[in-house]
Amino acid sequence: QVQLVESGGGLVQPGGSLRLSCAASRSTFSFYAMGWYRQAPGKQRELVAQIAKSGSTNYSDSVKGRFTISRDNAKNTMYLQMNSLKPEDTALYYCNAAIDYGLSRRDYWGQGTQVTVSS
Repeated sequence: QVQLVESGGGLVQPGGSLRLSCAASRSTFSFYAMGWYRQAPGKQRELVAQIAKSGSTNYSDSVKGRFTISRDNAKNTMYLQMNSLKPEDTALYYCNAAIDYGLSRRDYWGQGTQVTVSS
């Protein structure tokens, strides 16, 4: 079991920046992967960025070059630096952790943090 708590969301003007944090209740060192997802009203939840145990990353095309995902295993925390924010980035952002238990993998989710980009 692991609990994930997001923070750092808020209201920002277009072109602004925010940094989201996701704190895990235990060591993240062994997690298969961690990621950020978002869900806008009336839309499906979508992957924003993911970082593997190896440190490799992948991003959705819509945020490439603007967002940066990172993880600090010493602090059991993952981050999402969001720059050049656009109104279409407005959504509830969720933290995800994928953890292997033998041959099975389980997903854990945080409660979400709201990001609103508006002038």
